[in-house]
Amino acid sequence: MFLIPKLALRNLLGRGLRTWLNVIVLSFSFFAIIFMQGFLKGMYEQLSVSVVDAEYGGGQYWQENYDPYDPFKLQDSHGEIAEALAPVIEAGKAAPVLVIQGSIYPEGRMLPVLIKGIDPAQQVLAIPTETMDLADIDLPILIGNRMAKNTGLTLDDYVTVQWRDVNGMFDAIDARIVQVMSTSVPTVDNGQIWVPLDRLQKLTGMENEATLIVVEQEFENPVTISGWTFKTQEYLLTDILEMVKTKSVGSSIMYIVLLSLAMLAIFDTQVLSIFRRRKEIGTLISLGFTRMKVIQLFTLEGALNGVLAAILAAIYGYPLLSRIAKNGWPMSEISDSYGFALGNRLFPTYSAGLVLGSAVIVLIVTTIVSYLPTRSIAKLKPTDALRGKLS
Repeated sequence: MFLIPKLALRNLLGRGLRTWLNVIVLSFSFFAIIFMQGFLKGMYEQLSVSVVDAEYGGGQYWQENYDPYDPFKLQDSHGEIAEALAPVIEAGKAAPVLVIQGSIYPEGRMLPVLIKGIDPAQQVLAIPTETMDLADIDLPILIGNRMAKNTGLTLDDYVTVQWRDVNGMFDAIDARIVQVMSTSVPTVDNGQIWVPLDRLQKLTGMENEATLIVVEQEFENPVTISGWTFKTQEYLLTDILEMVKTKSVGSSIMYIVLLSLAMLAIFDTQVLSIFRRRKEIGTLISLGFTRMKVIQLFTLEGALNGVLAAILAAIYGYPLLSRIAKNGWPMSEISDSYGFALGNRLFPTYSAGLVLGSAVIVLIVTTIVSYLPTRSIAKLKPTDALRGKLS
């Protein structure tokens, strides 16, 4: 019962350096697949958690004219907060946000910004809005660290803020920076300032109006409201998911190249092995081995390359991947400039399913490649094999 596996393992190890070269190359492919898949999975999870906590919540109600990709509609993208949502907002399970276009004038420069009004007492989004709850300041402002870096503004600085009210009239006020928040989400930071909702509504003449309403993550059964459209969390995360899918396709090219190199080496080794062991094949058939058992022997020899590669990859891969998963992978400032909410480090996610799935794929491909050259054995005559011929 165990004759063929023992014989296959002995023959494989007996090849010495040729076997270990194949195993090393295949283990690199195995390691690369797991590393990159865990990297991309960790990227999606980290991006999703960051933007959900700081921006999307459990979903958003958009005013019917609101389109975040169309700045020309923003001036008309506000409406009265629906009565159906008033109890939810009072219970702290939703946070209305009023978004208008404006400008700021740091150090005499004019910079266009989005002015976002939000209740300082809200608990839906993970941004420090409570720091804006100051009655002795005409207009307290919360900005992000990127915005502070780009404008040169620091804590307690004053800056002139200009906007257009509901009638299209321009107005301005000197506002004070009361908090510079540190956040990994550029979409709540770059080109934006946060102010108390009630003051922005009063300054613009948009009392009890909002552009969007963010609900908490545990929010269930969203109701249909005239003039408002509910965007689910899955819809809001579509861009991130598509970006990760695109990167997965790109990394798949590298997997194919690495696997192809390893499979080519195994295929060539199998062809050479069958050619050099013609007499051995004839002897095995003469001793009672069926052609199918000989095919199984040679196929198993090739497939064991995958098993040894998995063991070798585990020896050097497990401590390395564990360290990366624990300490994270340092990210350069380039990723931040592209708008990725990753922070300074990305933490890959490696699961048992990912490792086992990758191992199964490699073993299946290795077995198929190992089997293909052995098909000629089925047509081989023992007498020809004993004479060193392959017919």
